Amino acid sequence: MRSRYTAYVLELEQYLLHTWHPDTRPLALNLNEGQAIKWLGLQVKQVETSEPTATVHFVARYKIGGKAARLCELSQFVRLENRWYYLIGSDTNASSDASY
Repeated sequence: MRSRYTAYVLELEQYLLHTWHPDTRPLALNLNEGQAIKWLGLQVKQVETSEPTATVHFVARYKIGGKAARLCELSQFVRLENRWYYLIGSDTNASSDASY
């Protein structure tokens, strides 16, 4: 999870695609399109592992257009051949909050 967050911060699209499960992987992410995002931090709230799957609840804080926001997600991962792959995520509470 942390490596994927870092890849978003550094706009490493190929790494993100490589660590995405082939069944749910998009063709491209186009990270350089749209407004620039400044990532401010990642907080992993909870991790549950039941081989070969894992669920990670996290909050990622960022600024876009000068406005603070956060992404709260419950991500599902699956382990294949000793590597973890991002499968899918569900938004648990995306909101703006100037207190960040």
